[in-house]
Amino acid sequence: MKKLRRSARLVDMTQHLLAHPHTLIPLTLFAEQYGAAKSSISEDLSIIKEAFEVQGVGLLKTVAGAAGGVKYIPQMKTEDALDFMRVLIGQLANPERLLPGGYLYMSDILGNPSTMAQIGKLFATAYADKNVDVVMTVETKGIPLAYATATFLNVPVVIVRRDNKVTEGSVVSINYVSGSSKRIQTMSLARRGLAEQSRVLIVDDFMKAGGTLRGMIDLLQEFRATVVGCGVLVETTADVSERLIDDYVSLAKLQDVDIKGKQIEIELGSFFERENGIEGSN
Repeated sequence: MKKLRRSARLVDMTQHLLAHPHTLIPLTLFAEQYGAAKSSISEDLSIIKEAFEVQGVGLLKTVAGAAGGVKYIPQMKTEDALDFMRVLIGQLANPERLLPGGYLYMSDILGNPSTMAQIGKLFATAYADKNVDVVMTVETKGIPLAYATATFLNVPVVIVRRDNKVTEGSVVSINYVSGSSKRIQTMSLARRGLAEQSRVLIVDDFMKAGGTLRGMIDLLQEFRATVVGCGVLVETTADVSERLIDDYVSLAKLQDVDIKGKQIEIELGSFFERENGIEGSN
């Protein structure tokens, strides 16, 4: 590779780090790629590390030793997260979003790439230290959230289906009870879709009583997987007494819906109630 000026090298290294989050990159890789001494690469990384922390891009962690290197951990500052969620909550509180049953129309939000990127980074921040192997969701509206989150964690996505597809091959299916409607439903996952004993982060767009999340947790037992966390974009507090899961992180809480008066009361979720909400960003 043609030897770059330091300014160009810094840009190229930054792009490489941003494209490979949660990946340990040996210093020798950069040294050989740019034809530079490790000491020069270390100085460059110190500059990038400071810029990442000041701009709220994330953390740059150095691992010492012969097998060491540098790892980029995407994180969002608390103040940036609050600013983003307050704007999003304002959008969600629009009375025109009201649907029968107290649901909110969110397809436009779930289809906005920049919004999904911010939400994915928030979930990646919350579970940065959980050694996630895969992000799981159930079709269909949770899919954009899952891919956005997986991008910042640099892991694959697994999608649970509500019906069997011949193209999936052998599948594991379970029946579960919907927490809100109390109806028995079915979900399935291809046996090839998830390695046994994986560490799984579950994400979904909306949670009432948590029946769908409970179903995915039960399904993962068939794969001897470990659920490291559950993240939901919006939870409703209407069915708290019938909630089927307790351990989860929400970004927004739907407190009350007045369909007749067309009023929506929504506030920040449990993500912002955590004692150490966003590690390393305060």
